Amino acid sequence: MEKKNPHISVVIPVYKCEGCLDELYRRLTNSLETITDDFEIIMIEDCGGDGSWDLIVKMAKIDRRVKGIKFSRNFGQHYAITAGLDYAKGDWIVVMDCDLQDQPEEIKKLYDKAQEGFDIVLGRRYKRQDNIIKRLASWLFYKVLSYMTDTIQDGSIANFGIYNKKVINILRRMKENLRYFPVMIRWVGFNLTTINIKHAERHIGQTSYSFKKLLNLAIDVIIAFSDKPLWLTVKLGFTISFLSFLCATYIILRALFGIKGVEGWPSLIVSIGFLSGLIIFILGLIGIYIGKIFDEEKSRPLYIIDEKTDN
Repeated sequence: MEKKNPHISVVIPVYKCEGCLDELYRRLTNSLETITDDFEIIMIEDCGGDGSWDLIVKMAKIDRRVKGIKFSRNFGQHYAITAGLDYAKGDWIVVMDCDLQDQPEEIKKLYDKAQEGFDIVLGRRYKRQDNIIKRLASWLFYKVLSYMTDTIQDGSIANFGIYNKKVINILRRMKENLRYFPVMIRWVGFNLTTINIKHAERHIGQTSYSFKKLLNLAIDVIIAFSDKPLWLTVKLGFTISFLSFLCATYIILRALFGIKGVEGWPSLIVSIGFLSGLIIFILGLIGIYIGKIFDEEKSRPLYIIDEKTDN
């Protein structure tokens, strides 16, 4: 007899969360059992260097509904999510973080809202428990990302949400090298809504996203999902050319009226330096796009699995 697919799959990227996995498992199973006994929990260990994988293996032996995947090296959160989605078999797929800031008890609210006819239900953290620097960096990141990608990105919404299987099936077909789950999930469309959820303090440790990492992520995502930076450089070039034309017209008119000019070596050097920097910037931007094309053409696997649990 063919095995029936679970009703709910929960995909959880795991990175340096050894201290909270037992609590996560306990609260998660208690929460899911209020909805259905037919579920699976997929934990993807992203080589955090702690004892998380041993705990996942132990839980998988005790509870066959727990499944573990271990990467060969650290690939990053969004690649771990990709791996989990590739292996998830549920009719509904929940994506959440492992640090218990995404509270398992909120899954019931997400699921109930989805049953009203929505394909995607995202959790909005209406009272974020991060420090002010993290919130400010996140706000700036999403503002720039929204503008550059021409999409609506909300800093209070991260990965936590529930998704219909048909949505995830489309997402699996997106094989671009650079992954960023929030932008990808909004790109596919479908019937989407958001609900307010409680956001808890981090159970253990500190976030792995520093300001530098957020900045690098923003640049990568913008380059991968938008050509707007190229269009902005075109507009900037046109603006500079127009201003140069006005300056040239002004100089010609002064000469026609016999107004003697003043030696302008400093302004000339500044202008040359500015335009040279602008040219180098534009060439560098084009080079980044070419580099991303090069990465895509190599067609390397998005992730490499070292181990999996038997179930």
